[in-house]
Amino acid sequence: MEILIIEDEKLGAERLMNMLLEIDKSNTILGICKSIQASVKWLRENKKPDLIMMDIELSDGQCFEIFKQQPVEAPVIFTTSYDEYALKAFKVNSIDYLLKPIKKKN
Repeated sequence: MEILIIEDEKLGAERLMNMLLEIDKSNTILGICKSIQASVKWLRENKKPDLIMMDIELSDGQCFEIFKQQPVEAPVIFTTSYDEYALKAFKVNSIDYLLKPIKKKN
């Protein structure tokens, strides 16, 4: 599976990337975007990923701005520390909503 990670915290992005690769070694991380602007640019310039893992609070605002600027066709799993955005998240391409810290079940 080809996955795009949208996460502004370096440690959080690395932790998520490592978990995804540990779960399935065939997963490919296509990129890590740290902002709305970088995410919109990546989505415009690259082929659609199979999945997007997206933090809600980014360095330059909330990720929902991405959907206003660029169509997002890939399914999205939101990763956030805030539960109050769940309803808003499911109005876009959300297939799941995970609260941080994300932990792998054994």
